[in-house]
Amino acid sequence: MNTKVTIAGVTFKNPVMTASGTFGSGMEYGEFVDLNKLGAVVAKGVANVPWPGNQTPRVAEVYGGMLNAIGLQNPGIDVFAKRDIPFLKKYDTKIIVNVCGKTVEDYLEVVERLGDEPVDMLEINVSCPNVKEGAIAFGQKADCLYDITSQIKKKAKQPIIMKLSPNVTDITEMAKAAEAAGADALSMINTLTGMKIDINRRKFVLANKTGGMSGPAIKPVAVRMVYQAAQAVKIPIIGMGGIATADDAIEFLLAGATAVAVGAMNFVNPYATVEVVEGIEAYMKKYGVEDINELIGAVEA
Repeated sequence: MNTKVTIAGVTFKNPVMTASGTFGSGMEYGEFVDLNKLGAVVAKGVANVPWPGNQTPRVAEVYGGMLNAIGLQNPGIDVFAKRDIPFLKKYDTKIIVNVCGKTVEDYLEVVERLGDEPVDMLEINVSCPNVKEGAIAFGQKADCLYDITSQIKKKAKQPIIMKLSPNVTDITEMAKAAEAAGADALSMINTLTGMKIDINRRKFVLANKTGGMSGPAIKPVAVRMVYQAAQAVKIPIIGMGGIATADDAIEFLLAGATAVAVGAMNFVNPYATVEVVEGIEAYMKKYGVEDINELIGAVEA
């Protein structure tokens, strides 16, 4: 039984990854999760300099999920390269680094710094809804997405994954723009923009007013967008958005995703990623699927 998938020349032992921002660099989860069992660890967003993130409160629970307005708090590329990469290299798992920035130059600086580091792929976060400085614009306008993707592709030594925002009118337009600009893969979806109000205090629950919604409630939207993008482009897609179980992950594969990432569920159940890996294997045995690639895009009308 083969569970390996290949994206842009990088082969993963299975299609299950962590979603950026929900798993740190794996250190916090080490006592719960054997990182060797995962296809890849996708590290939290890394910028060229340390970012403090947004004001608190910046996390709120909502029906079927959570809102976050962390604002991509991170220690910067220097600390990441010195501390996190050596930690991840101890494990037999692929390393994908999520790159964030406020300007094209910021992104390029991090991408160039990572060029000589032993990481497998770069996920370019142009779609975080909690950063006011323009990352949102890159992810919501096709021409901006095309421009930043093509500039990063010229400088990157590793394959690049463009992380798409769901907060757009037509996801296929964005997917096509990223593909046309040379993206090696897509990851989708990032969080949906949401809001929560405390009716007793008559105030916004998050200091940022809005935040990114993740969790089981967004899964039907994510599955639909992955399916639409898979019909529109030829590059591989890493599907995410509300995956809690192996059944959820298999939905994404059938919709056309080559791999999947588990996000918010890591906060609820630290074992979620490994349970998804084991559940996919059980599904393959149950239905006599010899090669997981048979499932990719196999949904029938």
